[in-house]
Amino acid sequence: MSRTRPAEPPQPEMPAGNAARVRRRMLAIFLPVTAVLYVSSEALDPKGADQVVTTVAAGLKLLPIAVKHPTQLYLAGTLSLLALGALAVSYAAIAMLVTGRGWVVATVAALLGGIGAFCGAIVNVLVGVNLAAAATARISPQAAARFLMTSFNSGAGQFFTYLYFVSEYTAPVVMGFALWRSRSVPRWLAVLFTVGIEAAEAQSSKGPVVILFMLPWAIAMAVLAARIWQSAAHPAARNPDPVPEPLSSI
Repeated sequence: MSRTRPAEPPQPEMPAGNAARVRRRMLAIFLPVTAVLYVSSEALDPKGADQVVTTVAAGLKLLPIAVKHPTQLYLAGTLSLLALGALAVSYAAIAMLVTGRGWVVATVAALLGGIGAFCGAIVNVLVGVNLAAAATARISPQAAARFLMTSFNSGAGQFFTYLYFVSEYTAPVVMGFALWRSRSVPRWLAVLFTVGIEAAEAQSSKGPVVILFMLPWAIAMAVLAARIWQSAAHPAARNPDPVPEPLSSI
């Protein structure tokens, strides 16, 4: 006679609290990674290369720089794209700190930050990657300059550029206000984050010296990451289901 094996008991699932804790800490890691990628991309970008090409003359001025440093441009452009992707995730992670007053404002800031990072990735392709490609292509400088000018002056290029500049300077202010209002972090940290990221985004390609100007923002991102990591260890208390009161017999 054949004997059937008893069914194995189902594997226990990870508790919801543990899953939320792991996810929150994964998001926290994005903040320092974003700072490292952003600072590295700005420090590696050749001097004077991060300019918007709206005329043929501007393109002809940038092409000699790109011809000398094509690999550096490609590397800085790649790091910039990775940094902007990580920045979008970082905005969502920072918004998780605001659970009381200001949570709606923080959500709006995270949305603006994500839109700005997406548009910024497209703009950075036009600024860095396209410039390096035009400089290494076997075409005349005039043709390369016209290609760059056409890319920037196209309807899509103008749209993403304007939306990027509006979002990248608005999102930090809105998020800083949400952090300030919620008191979920010290108010000096909310100010340091806002002022630091505004200063970091205003930097142009000047070489490694930009690290000094971007350092305050990098510190703010590291401290915020530590706050998010610590908050994962102390999840909000879950309210148990209310127990119905017994009916009175009187």
